[in-house]
Amino acid sequence: MTIILAFFLTHWVLSIFAQTFFLHRYAAHGMFRMTPFWEKCFHLFTVIAQGPSYLNPYGYAVLHRLHHAFSDTDKDPHSPMFHPNLFRMMWKTKHTYDDYAYDRIAPPADFTVDIPRWDAVDRLGQSWIFRIAFGSLYFFFYYAFVPEGQWGWYFLLPVHWLMGPVHGAIVNWCGHKYGYVNYKNEDHSRNTLPIDFITWGELYQNNHHANPTSANLAQKWFEVDLAYQVIKVLLFLRIIRKNDNVPVWTDVGKTIAA
Repeated sequence: MTIILAFFLTHWVLSIFAQTFFLHRYAAHGMFRMTPFWEKCFHLFTVIAQGPSYLNPYGYAVLHRLHHAFSDTDKDPHSPMFHPNLFRMMWKTKHTYDDYAYDRIAPPADFTVDIPRWDAVDRLGQSWIFRIAFGSLYFFFYYAFVPEGQWGWYFLLPVHWLMGPVHGAIVNWCGHKYGYVNYKNEDHSRNTLPIDFITWGELYQNNHHANPTSANLAQKWFEVDLAYQVIKVLLFLRIIRKNDNVPVWTDVGKTIAA
């Protein structure tokens, strides 16, 4: 039981870190810079951490930039304000993400600037062969370590298989419906948790929408952004470096809308 729980929590933490650090703060916002070598290292890390639910940086970044540009309007790709439940919202989000991730639709050029792309790795990570093979590894791990008769642990497997979308669902739904407000933004963003240990800072949505260029999503003294603590270490080690020219996608959206 202990090894299964430890495996699940490890996968959860690594997956959400890949999403918030590489996909969100780096690919979508460019809150910091890194060399091509480290970019490829974290790109590969994201594939391994998310496994069968891998979200490629291009599709994720375009989707997220559109979210900031048109937050909680009918042009927002994943606002809970326009859907009766979480599943309907995420189903629409999936189709919108797929359009960009698989290059079915070309987004406005302004939303594609400086997004890391590694076509060979992204094709692999999005292939069904990879998803099924990687997902099978989770099953075999459970088969090897779940105690006899305790079959209930297998209900955790779908969460492993859909880890990336599960994190996205929590952040996109809860972060715009539940919690408290530090800033009066032009949307419904909320800070769901005062100490966000579940999604490593992603649920400080109100703070993030008010200060979209800040790598630290926590703003008040009692708020703790765990991912930012790792970012500070990476900055100290010079693995990443500060970016003083972070684009504000809300401004880009207003320019396009005008």
